[in-house]
Amino acid sequence: MCIRKRIIQSFRELSVLVGSALNRGILVDKTLEYLTTYPKTISFLDGLKHRINVDNREGVEQLHIVVKKSFEELMRIFTQEGFTKVKFEHKQPGQIGNGLNLKLKKPWEMHIRMVDLKKGLIGIHAEVEVSRDYLQHLFSQRTPVVYEVEEILKKYQIEYSIWHDKIKKNIHDIVDNYKVKLATPSLPVFAWKPMLFVIGTIAAFYGWKYFNTIW
Repeated sequence: MCIRKRIIQSFRELSVLVGSALNRGILVDKTLEYLTTYPKTISFLDGLKHRINVDNREGVEQLHIVVKKSFEELMRIFTQEGFTKVKFEHKQPGQIGNGLNLKLKKPWEMHIRMVDLKKGLIGIHAEVEVSRDYLQHLFSQRTPVVYEVEEILKKYQIEYSIWHDKIKKNIHDIVDNYKVKLATPSLPVFAWKPMLFVIGTIAAFYGWKYFNTIW
């Protein structure tokens, strides 16, 4: 059998195994969505009002939650709330240590980064995205969030402010909010770790079969 036919046959058998794996629960329910709200119109202490920008490609602009706490204390608090360290991420300028993520309802997770703003201040950047457990994490919808982090800080009675980085001012009041909906990816979301085992098994089998038919 020629190499091209071997490859075609390999993919056919892989699709059968993938289908079987999906039936065992690797797929996540496509109907699950993540709903939240996000500041839309804000005002500053001097009375200036501003509408948060929305870009069709980038989504809403990021607002920063600023606290006067040590990185170690914030890590302890977020860890108590169930966050774990992110092993692989694209770090932001000024980021302190590793980011943290919190598993939400499948397939979503919240990702938090902390950046050093100097003068004892730390900026918290948070967003909700498809979990790193799924291949769609690389190209799916995501959105910055504020209120979810606020709830945690209020629980621990930590004072904070919300900073608008472009205008360089603290937000004094939030007039109204956007309603944000993250839809589960239209393509089925695949848990990549179980798939590595399936793909690795097939690759090993065909490697063994190929080298045992050539001499």
